[in-house]
Amino acid sequence: MKEMKQDSSTNAWNEMGDEWFELAQRGESRIHFIMPYMLNLLGNVDGMRILDLGCGEGGYSRELSKKGAQVVAIDCSKKAIEYAVNLAKKEELKIEHYVRNSNHLFGISDEKFDIVLCSMMLMDCEDFEGTINEVVRVLKPNGRLFASVLHPCFDGNHERGIGRQGIGLDRQVVVMNYFEPRTWEAPLWGGTIPVVWRHRTLEDYVKTFIKAGLTIVDINEPRATDEQAKISTSIAWLQKIPLYLYWELKK
Repeated sequence: MKEMKQDSSTNAWNEMGDEWFELAQRGESRIHFIMPYMLNLLGNVDGMRILDLGCGEGGYSRELSKKGAQVVAIDCSKKAIEYAVNLAKKEELKIEHYVRNSNHLFGISDEKFDIVLCSMMLMDCEDFEGTINEVVRVLKPNGRLFASVLHPCFDGNHERGIGRQGIGLDRQVVVMNYFEPRTWEAPLWGGTIPVVWRHRTLEDYVKTFIKAGLTIVDINEPRATDEQAKISTSIAWLQKIPLYLYWELKK
C-alpha cells in the first residue's frame, strides 16, 4: 500500500488532535458564518459526487451527505478521519473517508467528482500547486472547485505582516508587510498547540489556478448579515472587513 506524503503542514495538523475537534465544535465564526456561507454557495447538491478535501472533523461532509450528495472525505490527519468516521456512523451516513495528503490523492480515480470542496485549507497546504493539480485531476470535465481561505489582504502574521490595532468594532487592519512572512507557527485562536500558518498573496492563488487550467467563475468577500452581527462583536466586525475569501472555479 502506498504511504501518505509527509510535510510540515501534515505533521502540524496531526499534532492537533482533540484540541482541533473542540475548537471546531465551538468556533462561532465557523459555525455561524464560514460554514453557512459555503453551504449556501454550493446550493442543491442532491445526487452530486463531492470530495471534501481537508475535511477535518467532517462537519461539511455530514451536512452534504444529509443533503443527498455522495461524499468522499479526505484529511491528512489520521485522528481527524477517525473522529469523522465515528460521527458519520452515529448519524448513519454513508461517507467514504481516507487519510491522504492533499497533493497525493492515491486511490482516487481521475475525473470522479462534480465538486471538490476546500474549506479554509488551501492556505495551509505546503504544496499548494500539487494540491491544485490533484484537484483538477479528480474533477470531472466542467467540474467545480469551491474554496474558502483567509483573505490574504486582511489576515496574516499579526506581529510582522498584517496586524491589528484598536478594539471592538473600531479595530483596524494594519498592513506592515503584505508579502512577508510567508510561514510561521502559532496556535489557532483559542488553542494552545502551534500549527504551521502560511500566507499566500492574491497573485499566488490566481496564477496557480490558471496554471492548472482552472477558470475563475466567481469570487466573494462575504459580509456578516445584521442577524449574524448580533452574535458577537468579532462577527459584527465582518460587516467592515472581509477576513474570508471564497472562490468558485471551473475545470
